[in-house]
Amino acid sequence: MTTELVVTSALLGACFGSFLNVIAHRSIQGRSWWGSERSVCESCGHVLGATELIPIVSWLVQRGRCKHCGAKISARYIIIEIVCAVLAVMIMFRFGLSWAGLIVSVGTMGLVLNSLTDFESGDVFDVFALAPGIAGLLIRCAGGVWAVVDGLEGAAAGWGIFALIIFLSRGGMGWGDAVFMAGIGAIMGLKLTLFAFYAGIMTGGFFVIIMMLIGRLHWGKGEAVPLVPFLSIGSFVTMIFCDEIFSYLGRRILSPEILSLTWPFN
Repeated sequence: MTTELVVTSALLGACFGSFLNVIAHRSIQGRSWWGSERSVCESCGHVLGATELIPIVSWLVQRGRCKHCGAKISARYIIIEIVCAVLAVMIMFRFGLSWAGLIVSVGTMGLVLNSLTDFESGDVFDVFALAPGIAGLLIRCAGGVWAVVDGLEGAAAGWGIFALIIFLSRGGMGWGDAVFMAGIGAIMGLKLTLFAFYAGIMTGGFFVIIMMLIGRLHWGKGEAVPLVPFLSIGSFVTMIFCDEIFSYLGRRILSPEILSLTWPFN
């Protein structure tokens, strides 16, 4: 792994993080995120110039404030840009320049985008949830028929789990989570989707317990907790550490054949 690849990955990750921030925020507001619409300061309407749109750098140089009116710029922007830069470097270290790295990168962008919309508004847009899955299935074609079938099985499993939960809870959970899990399931395949669901639910449950202990959430008051960010954490960890996770489970719990699990392109 060369320094150039690592730096390039970080820069691309930060740029995509900035773009995903724009897509999520404008979509929630019902605004267009493509075409000729320019980025502006939401406080004064000042059109942002090129030097004000450099990921991470612009926020730091301007100290989190608009150059024109001095209004605060949400720290969410730099946080997401840094997070995406780190995720991109992790993907590069794990998969390098490969088909697996490409499909994980596409999936990760979907995880971040859907987490942003769910966290900010509680909404999961079907097109954002399904687009990474469709792209993932197309990339899986490089791995042959069985790789595509595995993706379809993952999509079916991801959707089916939440469809069952929605049915049993009589609509207590929205269909957005089911569509999201179908999309990421198409990228991960059957086995990884099942483990990612488990990891995401456990992560969310741990968070809820901590929030209740410190008094930020209260039992029985119907306070909504966005689920997609936790499913995204579980999915990313599963994709990055899939070999180590299933190798451990294979030795400790599961049958030996699970040890043969690899990405479709390895």
